[in-house]
Amino acid sequence: MKNILLFGAGKSATSLIDYLLTNAPRQKWHVTVADHDLALVKSKIGKSYYATATSFDIKEQDARQQLIQETDLVISLLPPPLHIFVAKDCLQFKKNLLTASYIDPAVKALQKEIEDAGILFLYEMGLDPGIDHMSAMKLIHSIEKKGGQIFSFKSYCGGLISPENNDNPWQYKVTWNARNIVLAGNSGAIFKEKGKVKEVAYDQLFDHNKTIQIPGLGKLAYYPNRDSMGYMESYNLHDLSTFMRATLRFPDFCEGWNALIKLGLTDDSKKIDTTQLTYNNWAGQHVDTHESSPEENMAQYLGVSSKSKVIRQLKYLGLFNTEIINLGEQTNAGILQNLVEQKLKMEPTDKDMVVMMHELEFERRNMATRMHSYMICLGDDNVHTAMAKTVGLPLGIMAKLLLQEKITLKGLHIPILPEIYNPVLKELEEYDIRFEESFE
Repeated sequence: MKNILLFGAGKSATSLIDYLLTNAPRQKWHVTVADHDLALVKSKIGKSYYATATSFDIKEQDARQQLIQETDLVISLLPPPLHIFVAKDCLQFKKNLLTASYIDPAVKALQKEIEDAGILFLYEMGLDPGIDHMSAMKLIHSIEKKGGQIFSFKSYCGGLISPENNDNPWQYKVTWNARNIVLAGNSGAIFKEKGKVKEVAYDQLFDHNKTIQIPGLGKLAYYPNRDSMGYMESYNLHDLSTFMRATLRFPDFCEGWNALIKLGLTDDSKKIDTTQLTYNNWAGQHVDTHESSPEENMAQYLGVSSKSKVIRQLKYLGLFNTEIINLGEQTNAGILQNLVEQKLKMEPTDKDMVVMMHELEFERRNMATRMHSYMICLGDDNVHTAMAKTVGLPLGIMAKLLLQEKITLKGLHIPILPEIYNPVLKELEEYDIRFEESFE
């Protein structure tokens, strides 16, 4: 019997665990799920004969290494800074490693050692990054194989609340790691548009966002995502005039989040004492108090009406409340994360939604064509979410392909090769994760 070791049992792990346990009897494998929260792990695996729950501190080397030594395949859904502990042990004990996180400089430095060890480290094998890479490369390779020359590539993805449960002024609810939501975009963005490299600073990222039309949904806003330029080489699209990867949101969210950035409430650089600090005073720490009410002071600072949608959004989060925060020492981002988790949480019957779209412009036989390829995936409830499906299922499918020895790739990779994307995308369709295409 093969053994799979999964680190992390958070929001994104649900569908992955379900997939591994559903396939366990036929595939003859056993799954060990390790997390600091043992009760959480037990809630995810139930009473399955094919699963073991364990609780531990990832930084406890002996316990971590013993788990890794005893397994055949490691999957990590830990917070990104913790992957390197697992990666170094996988390298030492020659174990294949799968994760949904971006390749970071620390693991990049191990690339030659990974190759020499004859093992596979597959990073960016989730949704975004993950399904975006696979679906994009399938399109790119298909166009190139037919003699098409691509000159513009744009890719958009967003984890959103479904329209039927879109019932708050933010048009947003938390469907994955709230800390990542709060810190999203804080490094700004770099992309290429009409032949020019463009850099957008964090304080401008959510300001006056553009929109795209999604079939069946209408207009969604987008903001450029991280450093798009590095993927031009990965996708072998060096000479494109336009190349951008972007995040999707409902338009109201971007307007409200831009206000939070202007107020300094997403800053994670220094801690403040919240034991006697009210939410009202915290939110207005940079705001002058000229007017008669906190709402009017805030509106004046932001340059909006006191009856505007933005002020309603801030009020919904509780930024004008006079209760004490009392979270000990926290950064502004930490306080905001706590509020977001409380105020924008999914209710038990809520469904989330993942939307992805690729927009490619290419020329073939002297004919210019614009192609749209889009995917909309709905969650089942607030546990079996679309986010959990689209992050977890690619990892589960890849784990099965590796343990069946249908993929024998070695080295450090992301999922841009046909031997990965063809079988994974094919099986994802069985879970209603599929793309529709249109041409102009």
